[in-house]
Amino acid sequence: MSEKTPITVAYGDGIGPEIMDASLRIIKAAGANIDIETIEIGESVYLRGETSGIEASAWDSLRKTRVFYKAPITTPQGGGYKSLNVTVRKTLGLYANIRPCVSYSPFVRTKHPIMDTVIVRENEEDLYAGIEHRQTDDVYQCLKLISRPGSEKIIRYAFEYAVRNNRKKVTCFTKDNIMKLTDGLFHKIFDEIAAEYPQIENEHWIVDIGAAKLADTPEAFDVIVMPNLYGDILSDVAAQIAGSVGLAGSANIGENFAMFEAIHGSAPRRAGQNMANPSGLLLGGVLMMVHIGQPEVAERIHNAWLKTMEDGIHTYDIYKEGVSTQKVGTSEFADAVIARLGQNPSTLKTVVYNKDAKAVKAMGASPRKVAKKETLGVDVFVHYAGTTDELAAKLQAVPSGNLKLSMISNRGLKVWPNGNPETFCTDHWRCRYMGSDSNAISHNDIVSILDACSKAGIDFIKTENLCTFDGEYGFSMGQGQ
Repeated sequence: MSEKTPITVAYGDGIGPEIMDASLRIIKAAGANIDIETIEIGESVYLRGETSGIEASAWDSLRKTRVFYKAPITTPQGGGYKSLNVTVRKTLGLYANIRPCVSYSPFVRTKHPIMDTVIVRENEEDLYAGIEHRQTDDVYQCLKLISRPGSEKIIRYAFEYAVRNNRKKVTCFTKDNIMKLTDGLFHKIFDEIAAEYPQIENEHWIVDIGAAKLADTPEAFDVIVMPNLYGDILSDVAAQIAGSVGLAGSANIGENFAMFEAIHGSAPRRAGQNMANPSGLLLGGVLMMVHIGQPEVAERIHNAWLKTMEDGIHTYDIYKEGVSTQKVGTSEFADAVIARLGQNPSTLKTVVYNKDAKAVKAMGASPRKVAKKETLGVDVFVHYAGTTDELAAKLQAVPSGNLKLSMISNRGLKVWPNGNPETFCTDHWRCRYMGSDSNAISHNDIVSILDACSKAGIDFIKTENLCTFDGEYGFSMGQGQ
Protein backbone atom coordinates (compact mmCIF):
# COMPACT_ATOMS: atom_id res chain seq x y z
CA MET A 1 0.00 0.00 0.00
CA SER A 2 1.23 3.50 -0.82
CA GLU A 3 2.17 5.91 1.93
CA LYS A 4 -0.78 7.38 3.81
CA THR A 5 -1.76 10.98 3.09
CA PRO A 6 -1.74 13.08 6.29
CA ILE A 7 -4.80 15.25 6.90
CA THR A 8 -5.78 17.54 9.77
CA VAL A 9 -9.27 17.05 11.18
CA ALA A 10 -11.30 19.39 13.43
CA TYR A 11 -14.52 18.01 14.91
CA GLY A 12 -15.96 21.50 15.44
CA ASP A 13 -18.93 22.59 17.53
CA GLY A 14 -22.66 21.93 17.72
CA ILE A 15 -23.49 19.06 15.37
CA GLY A 16 -19.87 19.03 14.18
CA PRO A 17 -18.60 16.07 16.24
CA GLU A 18 -21.54 13.87 15.20
CA ILE A 19 -21.37 14.55 11.49
CA MET A 20 -17.56 14.35 11.46
CA ASP A 21 -17.64 10.97 13.19
CA ALA A 22 -20.20 9.72 10.66
CA SER A 23 -18.27 11.09 7.68
CA LEU A 24 -14.93 9.67 8.79
CA ARG A 25 -16.46 6.24 9.39
CA ILE A 26 -17.70 6.22 5.80
CA ILE A 27 -14.44 7.54 4.38
CA LYS A 28 -12.37 4.94 6.23
CA ALA A 29 -14.76 2.12 5.28
CA ALA A 30 -14.38 3.14 1.63
CA GLY A 31 -10.65 2.45 1.86
CA ALA A 32 -9.24 5.94 2.23
CA ASN A 33 -5.47 5.83 2.71
CA ILE A 34 -5.16 8.69 5.19
CA ASP A 35 -3.33 9.49 8.43
CA ILE A 36 -5.44 11.74 10.68
CA GLU A 37 -4.18 14.44 13.04
CA THR A 38 -6.87 16.01 15.21
CA ILE A 39 -6.89 19.63 16.34
CA GLU A 40 -9.25 21.63 18.54
CA ILE A 41 -10.67 24.87 17.18
CA GLY A 42 -13.79 26.95 17.62
CA GLU A 43 -15.98 27.81 20.57
CA SER A 44 -14.00 26.06 23.31
CA VAL A 45 -10.82 27.81 22.17
CA TYR A 46 -12.57 31.18 21.95
CA LEU A 47 -13.91 30.77 25.48
CA ARG A 48 -10.45 29.95 26.83
CA GLY A 49 -9.49 33.49 25.89
CA GLU A 50 -7.98 32.89 22.43
CA THR A 51 -9.92 35.46 20.40
CA SER A 52 -8.87 33.95 17.07
CA GLY A 53 -10.50 30.59 17.91
CA ILE A 54 -7.35 28.65 16.99
CA GLU A 55 -4.13 27.97 18.89
CA ALA A 56 -0.54 27.92 17.60
CA SER A 57 -0.28 24.12 17.77
CA ALA A 58 -3.19 23.83 15.34
CA TRP A 59 -1.35 25.96 12.78
CA ASP A 60 1.66 23.65 13.15
CA SER A 61 -0.51 20.67 12.18
CA LEU A 62 -1.98 22.48 9.18
CA ARG A 63 1.47 23.52 7.96
CA LYS A 64 2.55 19.89 8.12
CA THR A 65 -0.44 18.19 6.45
CA ARG A 66 -1.61 21.03 4.16
CA VAL A 67 -5.05 19.36 4.02
CA PHE A 68 -7.79 20.40 6.47
CA TYR A 69 -11.08 18.53 6.94
CA LYS A 70 -13.20 20.79 9.13
CA ALA A 71 -16.62 20.38 10.74
CA PRO A 72 -18.73 23.50 11.36
CA ILE A 73 -17.74 25.73 14.27
CA THR A 74 -19.57 28.23 16.45
CA THR A 75 -18.32 31.82 16.75
CA PRO A 76 -19.53 33.28 20.08
CA GLN A 77 -21.95 36.14 19.63
CA GLY A 78 -20.92 39.65 20.58
CA GLY A 79 -17.96 41.86 19.83
CA GLY A 80 -14.35 40.81 19.92
CA TYR A 81 -14.68 37.54 18.00
CA LYS A 82 -13.75 37.33 14.33
CA SER A 83 -14.89 34.50 12.06
CA LEU A 84 -12.40 31.63 12.24
CA ASN A 85 -13.58 30.37 8.86
CA VAL A 86 -12.49 33.64 7.25
CA THR A 87 -9.25 33.66 9.26
CA VAL A 88 -8.26 30.16 8.12
CA ARG A 89 -9.14 30.81 4.49
CA LYS A 90 -7.14 34.02 4.35
CA THR A 91 -4.18 32.85 6.45
CA LEU A 92 -3.66 29.76 4.30
CA GLY A 93 -4.34 31.59 1.03
CA LEU A 94 -7.44 29.54 0.21
CA TYR A 95 -8.63 31.92 -2.46
CA ALA A 96 -11.01 29.59 -4.35
CA ASN A 97 -14.20 28.30 -2.74
CA ILE A 98 -15.85 25.61 -4.87
CA ARG A 99 -19.47 24.77 -4.09
CA PRO A 100 -21.27 22.21 -6.32
CA CYS A 101 -25.07 22.57 -6.13
CA VAL A 102 -26.84 19.53 -7.56
CA SER A 103 -30.47 18.41 -7.42
CA TYR A 104 -31.35 14.81 -6.56
CA SER A 105 -34.91 14.68 -7.85
CA PRO A 106 -37.21 12.86 -7.26
CA PHE A 107 -35.57 11.68 -4.05
CA VAL A 108 -35.01 15.14 -2.57
CA ARG A 109 -37.76 17.70 -3.06
CA THR A 110 -36.84 20.52 -5.44
CA LYS A 111 -38.50 22.72 -8.03
CA HIS A 112 -35.43 22.34 -10.25
CA PRO A 113 -34.90 18.63 -11.00
CA ILE A 114 -32.08 19.05 -13.53
CA MET A 115 -29.94 21.56 -11.64
CA ASP A 116 -26.18 21.00 -11.73
CA THR A 117 -24.40 24.29 -11.05
CA VAL A 118 -20.98 24.99 -9.54
CA ILE A 119 -20.38 28.25 -7.69
CA VAL A 120 -16.76 29.42 -7.74
CA ARG A 121 -16.49 32.07 -5.05
CA GLU A 122 -13.55 34.38 -4.43
CA ASN A 123 -12.56 33.70 -0.85
CA GLU A 124 -10.10 36.31 0.46
CA GLU A 125 -11.13 39.88 -0.27
CA ASP A 126 -14.19 42.00 -1.15
CA LEU A 127 -16.18 43.10 1.93
CA TYR A 128 -14.84 40.04 3.75
CA ALA A 129 -11.65 41.95 4.37
CA GLY A 130 -13.64 42.89 7.47
CA ILE A 131 -12.26 46.43 7.60
CA GLU A 132 -14.97 48.42 9.37
CA HIS A 133 -15.09 51.70 11.24
CA ARG A 134 -17.62 53.84 12.99
CA GLN A 135 -16.89 57.28 11.61
CA THR A 136 -19.61 59.57 12.97
CA ASP A 137 -22.65 59.43 15.24
CA ASP A 138 -24.71 58.27 12.26
CA VAL A 139 -22.42 56.44 9.88
CA TYR A 140 -20.48 53.17 9.87
CA GLN A 141 -18.16 52.08 7.06
CA CYS A 142 -17.10 48.74 5.60
CA LEU A 143 -14.39 48.78 2.94
CA LYS A 144 -14.86 46.74 -0.23
CA LEU A 145 -11.46 45.68 -1.56
CA ILE A 146 -11.13 44.09 -5.01
CA SER A 147 -7.63 43.45 -6.34
CA ARG A 148 -6.37 42.59 -9.80
CA PRO A 149 -4.33 39.56 -8.60
CA GLY A 150 -7.22 38.27 -6.50
CA SER A 151 -9.66 38.61 -9.39
CA GLU A 152 -7.26 37.06 -11.88
CA LYS A 153 -6.66 33.99 -9.71
CA ILE A 154 -10.31 33.16 -9.06
CA ILE A 155 -11.52 33.84 -12.59
CA ARG A 156 -8.74 31.78 -14.17
CA TYR A 157 -9.49 29.01 -11.66
CA ALA A 158 -13.13 29.01 -12.77
CA PHE A 159 -12.17 28.56 -16.43
CA GLU A 160 -9.63 25.86 -15.62
CA TYR A 161 -12.25 24.09 -13.52
CA ALA A 162 -14.64 24.19 -16.47
CA VAL A 163 -12.02 22.72 -18.81
CA ARG A 164 -11.00 19.96 -16.37
CA ASN A 165 -14.57 18.98 -15.57
CA ASN A 166 -16.02 19.14 -19.09
CA ARG A 167 -18.18 22.14 -18.30
CA LYS A 168 -19.42 24.25 -21.20
CA LYS A 169 -19.95 27.74 -19.82
CA VAL A 170 -18.61 30.16 -17.21
CA THR A 171 -20.81 33.04 -16.03
CA CYS A 172 -19.68 36.09 -14.08
CA PHE A 173 -21.95 37.96 -11.64
CA THR A 174 -21.07 41.53 -10.54
CA LYS A 175 -22.79 44.81 -9.75
CA ASP A 176 -20.58 46.97 -11.93
CA ASN A 177 -23.41 49.21 -13.06
CA ILE A 178 -23.11 50.75 -9.57
CA MET A 179 -19.62 49.84 -8.31
CA LYS A 180 -17.83 50.74 -11.50
CA LEU A 181 -14.27 50.56 -10.15
CA THR A 182 -14.34 47.51 -7.86
CA ASP A 183 -16.88 45.25 -9.54
CA GLY A 184 -15.90 46.91 -12.80
CA LEU A 185 -12.37 45.56 -12.37
CA PHE A 186 -13.68 42.04 -11.72
CA HIS A 187 -15.82 42.17 -14.87
CA LYS A 188 -12.99 43.60 -16.95
CA ILE A 189 -10.60 40.83 -15.88
CA PHE A 190 -13.31 38.23 -16.56
CA ASP A 191 -13.55 39.47 -20.15
CA GLU A 192 -9.76 39.42 -20.53
CA ILE A 193 -9.39 35.85 -19.26
CA ALA A 194 -12.48 34.55 -21.08
CA ALA A 195 -10.77 35.48 -24.37
CA GLU A 196 -8.05 32.92 -23.54
CA TYR A 197 -10.64 30.10 -23.41
CA PRO A 198 -12.52 30.24 -26.73
CA GLN A 199 -13.79 26.68 -26.22
CA ILE A 200 -15.74 27.77 -23.12
CA GLU A 201 -18.85 29.90 -23.53
CA ASN A 202 -18.81 32.99 -21.31
CA GLU A 203 -21.35 35.56 -20.18
CA HIS A 204 -21.81 38.31 -17.59
CA TRP A 205 -24.92 39.12 -15.56
CA ILE A 206 -25.63 41.99 -13.18
CA VAL A 207 -25.91 40.12 -9.88
CA ASP A 208 -29.48 41.06 -8.99
CA ILE A 209 -31.07 39.85 -12.22
CA GLY A 210 -28.55 37.00 -12.35
CA ALA A 211 -29.67 35.88 -8.89
CA ALA A 212 -33.29 36.03 -10.00
CA LYS A 213 -32.46 33.91 -13.04
CA LEU A 214 -30.51 31.45 -10.88
CA ALA A 215 -33.46 31.05 -8.52
CA ASP A 216 -35.91 30.62 -11.40
CA THR A 217 -33.92 28.74 -14.06
CA PRO A 218 -30.71 27.35 -12.53
CA GLU A 219 -30.28 24.91 -15.40
CA ALA A 220 -29.32 27.92 -17.54
CA PHE A 221 -26.02 28.11 -15.62
CA ASP A 222 -23.02 25.82 -15.46
CA VAL A 223 -20.08 27.41 -13.60
CA ILE A 224 -20.64 30.81 -11.96
CA VAL A 225 -17.71 32.89 -10.70
CA MET A 226 -18.32 35.76 -8.27
CA PRO A 227 -16.67 38.08 -5.78
CA ASN A 228 -16.80 36.94 -2.17
CA LEU A 229 -20.07 38.34 -0.80
CA TYR A 230 -22.22 37.48 -3.81
CA GLY A 231 -20.68 34.01 -3.91
CA ASP A 232 -21.38 33.38 -0.23
CA ILE A 233 -25.02 34.40 -0.47
CA LEU A 234 -25.83 32.81 -3.80
CA SER A 235 -24.08 29.51 -3.13
CA ASP A 236 -26.41 29.05 -0.16
CA VAL A 237 -29.37 30.04 -2.34
CA ALA A 238 -28.25 27.62 -5.05
CA ALA A 239 -27.76 24.79 -2.56
CA GLN A 240 -31.21 25.37 -1.05
CA ILE A 241 -33.09 25.50 -4.34
CA ALA A 242 -31.26 22.34 -5.40
CA GLY A 243 -32.80 20.61 -2.41
CA SER A 244 -31.12 21.55 0.86
CA VAL A 245 -28.17 23.53 2.17
CA GLY A 246 -27.50 20.46 4.32
CA LEU A 247 -26.48 18.44 1.26
CA ALA A 248 -23.77 20.77 -0.02
CA GLY A 249 -20.05 20.42 0.60
CA SER A 250 -17.29 22.74 -0.46
CA ALA A 251 -13.60 22.85 -1.25
CA ASN A 252 -11.33 25.78 -0.38
CA ILE A 253 -8.26 25.70 -2.58
CA GLY A 254 -5.01 27.65 -2.39
CA GLU A 255 -1.54 27.32 -3.84
CA ASN A 256 -0.20 25.33 -0.87
CA PHE A 257 -3.19 24.33 1.26
CA ALA A 258 -6.75 23.06 0.91
CA MET A 259 -9.72 22.89 3.29
CA PHE A 260 -12.91 20.85 2.92
CA GLU A 261 -16.14 21.42 4.79
CA ALA A 262 -19.94 21.57 4.67
CA ILE A 263 -21.39 24.93 3.71
CA HIS A 264 -23.85 24.96 6.62
CA GLY A 265 -23.23 26.04 10.19
CA SER A 266 -22.91 24.26 13.52
CA ALA A 267 -26.67 24.17 14.34
CA PRO A 268 -26.18 24.01 18.13
CA ARG A 269 -29.92 23.45 18.68
CA ARG A 270 -29.55 20.02 17.05
CA ALA A 271 -26.32 19.05 18.80
CA GLY A 272 -26.15 15.70 20.59
CA GLN A 273 -29.51 14.45 19.26
CA ASN A 274 -28.24 12.09 16.50
CA MET A 275 -30.46 13.97 14.04
CA ALA A 276 -28.10 16.00 11.87
CA ASN A 277 -27.55 15.17 8.21
CA PRO A 278 -23.83 14.47 7.60
CA SER A 279 -24.18 14.70 3.80
CA GLY A 280 -22.68 18.17 3.33
CA LEU A 281 -19.55 17.32 5.29
CA LEU A 282 -19.34 13.89 3.63
CA LEU A 283 -19.49 15.41 0.14
CA GLY A 284 -16.82 17.88 1.25
CA GLY A 285 -14.81 14.77 2.12
CA VAL A 286 -15.44 13.41 -1.38
CA LEU A 287 -13.90 16.58 -2.79
CA MET A 288 -10.98 16.05 -0.41
CA MET A 289 -10.38 12.51 -1.64
CA VAL A 290 -10.28 13.78 -5.22
CA HIS A 291 -7.84 16.51 -4.20
CA ILE A 292 -5.39 14.14 -2.47
CA GLY A 293 -5.28 11.81 -5.45
CA GLN A 294 -7.66 9.04 -4.31
CA PRO A 295 -10.48 9.45 -6.87
CA GLU A 296 -11.46 5.79 -6.67
CA VAL A 297 -12.32 6.28 -2.99
CA ALA A 298 -14.25 9.44 -3.79
CA GLU A 299 -16.19 7.50 -6.41
CA ARG A 300 -17.08 4.66 -4.02
CA ILE A 301 -18.30 7.09 -1.37
CA HIS A 302 -20.23 9.32 -3.73
CA ASN A 303 -22.05 6.50 -5.49
CA ALA A 304 -22.89 4.74 -2.22
CA TRP A 305 -24.29 8.03 -0.93
CA LEU A 306 -26.37 8.45 -4.11
CA LYS A 307 -27.66 4.90 -3.72
CA THR A 308 -28.63 5.63 -0.11
CA MET A 309 -30.50 8.75 -1.17
CA GLU A 310 -32.17 6.80 -3.96
CA ASP A 311 -33.27 4.08 -1.54
CA GLY A 312 -35.11 6.71 0.49
CA ILE A 313 -33.02 6.42 3.65
CA HIS A 314 -33.10 10.01 4.79
CA THR A 315 -32.44 12.14 7.85
CA TYR A 316 -35.24 14.30 9.24
CA ASP A 317 -34.35 17.43 7.22
CA ILE A 318 -35.13 15.87 3.84
CA TYR A 319 -37.52 13.11 4.91
CA LYS A 320 -40.82 13.22 2.98
CA GLU A 321 -43.73 10.82 3.19
CA GLY A 322 -44.28 8.98 -0.08
CA VAL A 323 -40.68 9.49 -1.21
CA SER A 324 -38.55 8.51 1.75
CA THR A 325 -38.69 4.93 3.00
CA GLN A 326 -36.97 5.32 6.35
CA LYS A 327 -36.19 8.24 8.68
CA VAL A 328 -32.79 7.68 10.28
CA GLY A 329 -30.39 9.47 12.58
CA THR A 330 -26.86 10.66 11.86
CA SER A 331 -25.14 7.41 12.84
CA GLU A 332 -27.70 5.19 11.11
CA PHE A 333 -27.37 7.20 7.92
CA ALA A 334 -23.62 6.55 7.97
CA ASP A 335 -24.31 2.83 8.48
CA ALA A 336 -26.60 2.86 5.43
CA VAL A 337 -23.96 4.49 3.22
CA ILE A 338 -21.29 2.04 4.41
CA ALA A 339 -23.61 -0.89 3.62
CA ARG A 340 -23.89 0.36 0.03
CA LEU A 341 -20.19 0.90 -0.67
CA GLY A 342 -19.48 -0.72 -4.01
CA GLN A 343 -23.02 -0.11 -5.29
CA ASN A 344 -24.13 2.45 -7.84
CA PRO A 345 -27.41 4.34 -8.11
CA SER A 346 -29.92 3.15 -10.69
CA THR A 347 -31.91 6.34 -11.28
CA LEU A 348 -29.50 9.12 -10.31
CA LYS A 349 -26.43 9.52 -12.48
CA THR A 350 -23.46 7.38 -11.45
CA VAL A 351 -20.41 9.48 -10.59
CA VAL A 352 -17.15 8.62 -12.35
CA TYR A 353 -13.89 10.31 -11.37
CA ASN A 354 -11.09 10.04 -13.89
CA LYS A 355 -7.61 9.14 -12.78
CA ASP A 356 -6.51 12.71 -13.51
CA ALA A 357 -9.42 14.13 -11.51
CA LYS A 358 -7.21 15.82 -8.93
CA ALA A 359 -8.54 19.27 -8.11
CA VAL A 360 -7.51 22.07 -10.43
CA LYS A 361 -4.10 23.41 -9.52
CA ALA A 362 -4.23 26.86 -7.95
CA MET A 363 -3.73 29.66 -10.43
CA GLY A 364 -1.18 32.42 -9.96
CA ALA A 365 -1.64 36.05 -10.99
CA SER A 366 0.18 37.76 -13.82
CA PRO A 367 3.23 39.89 -12.98
CA ARG A 368 2.29 43.19 -11.41
CA LYS A 369 2.39 46.19 -13.72
CA VAL A 370 3.55 49.44 -12.14
CA ALA A 371 1.53 52.34 -13.55
CA LYS A 372 2.44 56.00 -13.66
CA LYS A 373 0.49 57.48 -10.75
CA GLU A 374 -0.43 61.14 -10.35
CA THR A 375 -2.43 62.68 -7.50
CA LEU A 376 -4.95 65.25 -8.74
CA GLY A 377 -6.87 65.93 -5.56
CA VAL A 378 -8.15 64.55 -2.28
CA ASP A 379 -11.49 63.59 -0.73
CA VAL A 380 -11.60 64.77 2.87
CA PHE A 381 -14.31 63.02 4.89
CA VAL A 382 -15.64 65.07 7.79
CA HIS A 383 -17.99 64.63 10.73
CA TYR A 384 -20.37 67.60 10.82
CA ALA A 385 -23.84 67.87 12.31
CA GLY A 386 -24.98 71.07 10.56
CA THR A 387 -26.48 71.77 7.14
CA THR A 388 -24.87 71.50 3.73
CA ASP A 389 -24.68 75.27 3.26
CA GLU A 390 -23.20 75.79 6.72
CA LEU A 391 -20.49 73.20 6.04
CA ALA A 392 -19.75 74.67 2.61
CA ALA A 393 -19.36 78.13 4.14
CA LYS A 394 -16.97 76.85 6.79
CA LEU A 395 -14.87 74.97 4.23
CA GLN A 396 -14.72 77.88 1.82
CA ALA A 397 -13.37 80.05 4.65
CA VAL A 398 -10.48 77.60 5.15
CA PRO A 399 -7.24 78.48 3.26
CA SER A 400 -6.80 75.71 0.69
CA GLY A 401 -3.52 76.63 -1.02
CA ASN A 402 -3.14 74.78 -4.34
CA LEU A 403 -6.46 72.98 -3.83
CA LYS A 404 -10.00 74.10 -4.57
CA LEU A 405 -13.20 72.75 -3.03
CA SER A 406 -15.14 71.30 -5.97
CA MET A 407 -17.86 69.16 -4.44
CA ILE A 408 -19.50 68.04 -1.22
CA SER A 409 -21.41 64.76 -1.20
CA ASN A 410 -23.43 62.94 1.42
CA ARG A 411 -23.70 59.14 1.25
CA GLY A 412 -22.32 59.40 -2.28
CA LEU A 413 -24.78 61.98 -3.63
CA LYS A 414 -23.54 65.45 -4.60
CA VAL A 415 -25.22 68.02 -2.35
CA TRP A 416 -23.01 71.05 -3.09
CA PRO A 417 -22.84 73.06 -5.27
CA ASN A 418 -26.40 73.14 -6.61
CA GLY A 419 -27.82 70.54 -4.28
CA ASN A 420 -31.51 69.91 -3.73
CA PRO A 421 -33.27 70.87 -0.48
CA GLU A 422 -35.24 67.58 -0.47
CA THR A 423 -32.10 65.44 0.04
CA PHE A 424 -31.74 63.85 3.45
CA CYS A 425 -28.22 64.18 4.82
CA THR A 426 -26.39 62.43 7.64
CA ASP A 427 -23.44 63.82 9.59
CA HIS A 428 -20.89 62.18 7.26
CA TRP A 429 -19.61 64.29 4.35
CA ARG A 430 -17.16 63.81 1.50
CA CYS A 431 -15.45 67.10 0.63
CA ARG A 432 -13.61 66.92 -2.68
CA TYR A 433 -10.62 69.15 -3.29
CA MET A 434 -8.96 69.25 -6.71
CA GLY A 435 -5.76 70.86 -7.90
CA SER A 436 -6.19 73.88 -10.12
CA ASP A 437 -6.63 73.03 -13.81
CA SER A 438 -6.41 69.30 -12.92
CA ASN A 439 -2.69 69.63 -12.24
CA ALA A 440 -0.96 67.09 -10.02
CA ILE A 441 -0.65 67.98 -6.35
CA SER A 442 1.75 66.88 -3.63
CA HIS A 443 1.28 65.14 -0.31
CA ASN A 444 2.28 68.40 1.31
CA ASP A 445 -0.77 70.05 -0.30
CA ILE A 446 -2.96 67.44 1.36
CA VAL A 447 -1.26 67.85 4.72
CA SER A 448 -1.72 71.62 4.47
CA ILE A 449 -5.46 71.42 3.86
CA LEU A 450 -5.88 68.99 6.76
CA ASP A 451 -3.91 71.30 9.02
CA ALA A 452 -6.10 74.22 7.99
CA CYS A 453 -9.29 72.19 8.58
CA SER A 454 -8.05 71.19 12.01
CA LYS A 455 -7.33 74.81 12.96
CA ALA A 456 -10.84 75.75 11.79
CA GLY A 457 -12.37 73.13 14.08
CA ILE A 458 -13.50 70.86 11.26
CA ASP A 459 -13.45 67.21 12.39
CA PHE A 460 -11.94 65.29 9.48
CA ILE A 461 -12.24 61.49 9.66
CA LYS A 462 -10.06 60.24 6.84
CA THR A 463 -8.82 61.09 3.37
CA GLU A 464 -8.76 59.32 0.02
CA ASN A 465 -6.29 60.53 -2.57
CA LEU A 466 -7.70 61.11 -6.07
CA CYS A 467 -5.23 59.62 -8.51
CA THR A 468 -4.78 58.66 -12.12
CA PHE A 469 -2.94 55.52 -13.21
CA ASP A 470 -1.35 55.83 -16.63
CA GLY A 471 -3.79 58.68 -17.19
CA GLU A 472 -6.89 56.67 -16.24
CA TYR A 473 -9.02 58.02 -13.42
CA GLY A 474 -8.82 55.89 -10.28
CA PHE A 475 -11.81 57.46 -8.54
CA SER A 476 -15.53 57.79 -9.16
CA MET A 477 -17.58 60.92 -9.59
CA GLY A 478 -20.22 61.84 -7.08
CA GLN A 479 -23.75 60.69 -7.86
CA GLY A 480 -25.43 63.56 -9.67
CA GLN A 481 -22.11 65.24 -10.46
